[in-house]
Amino acid sequence: MSIKRRQFLQFAGSSLFTLGLSQLSQQAESYGRGAKNTPRKLALIVGIDNYPSPYSLQGCGSDVMLQHHLLKYRFGFKDSDILTLENKDATRQGILSAFEEHLIKQAQPGDVVVFHYSGHGSRIVDPDPAFVSSSLDKTGLQGTLVPVDAINQGLGGVVQDIMGHTLFLLVSALKTENVTVVLDSCFSGAATRNDFKPRSRAGGTNFLISPEEKAYQDQLLSRLNLSRKEFIRRYRQGIAKGVVLAATNPEQTAADARLNGFYAGAFTYNLTQYLWQQTSSVKSAIASIEPRISQQYGQTPLYEVKVGSGYEQQPIYFTNTSTPTADAVVTAVQGNQATLWLGGVNLETVDDSGTVFNAINAQGSSSGKVILLKRTGLEGTAAVSGVVKEGTLLHKVR
Repeated sequence: MSIKRRQFLQFAGSSLFTLGLSQLSQQAESYGRGAKNTPRKLALIVGIDNYPSPYSLQGCGSDVMLQHHLLKYRFGFKDSDILTLENKDATRQGILSAFEEHLIKQAQPGDVVVFHYSGHGSRIVDPDPAFVSSSLDKTGLQGTLVPVDAINQGLGGVVQDIMGHTLFLLVSALKTENVTVVLDSCFSGAATRNDFKPRSRAGGTNFLISPEEKAYQDQLLSRLNLSRKEFIRRYRQGIAKGVVLAATNPEQTAADARLNGFYAGAFTYNLTQYLWQQTSSVKSAIASIEPRISQQYGQTPLYEVKVGSGYEQQPIYFTNTSTPTADAVVTAVQGNQATLWLGGVNLETVDDSGTVFNAINAQGSSSGKVILLKRTGLEGTAAVSGVVKEGTLLHKVR
């Protein structure tokens, strides 16, 4: 689902940091005109469950695995090019350093970059009057991501959040425009319900950004040779780089939900399941997964792309893949038994034992049989026959 420009800009102005402007990176190249015949594919995946109580979540670790296996086995990312940060490692400094070292320093023009964040979001005050007066949100609050060390148990004070402004500058420093950002977090508070928990930490005018965060923004501005006035002007222009896939609209909450015996982000799970099964553009992916997300969660996924770029019609993750669609994948083989990742199959149609899969080779032909013996969440143990190895894709037979 696409949204009206002004509504999205309000959201983008507070959270969708990734949409840098082409003027900030003169060397950036549009999709399809990469500097190399085979672009490198880099991903940074952040998932935080182990926040201090009562802010702990349960599904962000699953989100990390969902994205990792999807990118590796379906879209051809190398293990060494996928960096994951979870729980104690996903501090403010850990996330910022990983973004700089793994993405900014390595990505070249034409390369593919994916940044995924699953965790709490919030909204706090930016003390800079220029930002307050320029905000599309009249409250003056700005959206943030909440690292594991950013939980303040009180009713306010200084927090170690990563602001949308900071991340806007980080992504602006990337040398490629082939950037996809997936945000499975929210910026509206809500109470926990019996079947899911919102990914939102309290925020408001009593919460203040840290001096370190403002100093880091100044450092980034200097490196980009950009005045704060010019940054604000460009920040308000709208979307100019890459693609953003967001779990909700600005007024909704993102569900950390129990799904078929495991917890995951309702958005991340439905997105990755769909992408295992389909070759898709951004536009068709969001249109297809919206009705898949249970209405009880009350969330509407969104996408936005660079205005006039046509990126909504480009392949998802800016990646043309020849890999066949699949319901599952073999992640390990020992003897005549295999470990399966069931990220693409509708688990409501899978028995915990007895479900049969065809093993599919690179040409899409059957190379063996796989019979599920047991399942725990998204992982299964199976008996195998024929040519089956790590990375073998599976189609469900019965």
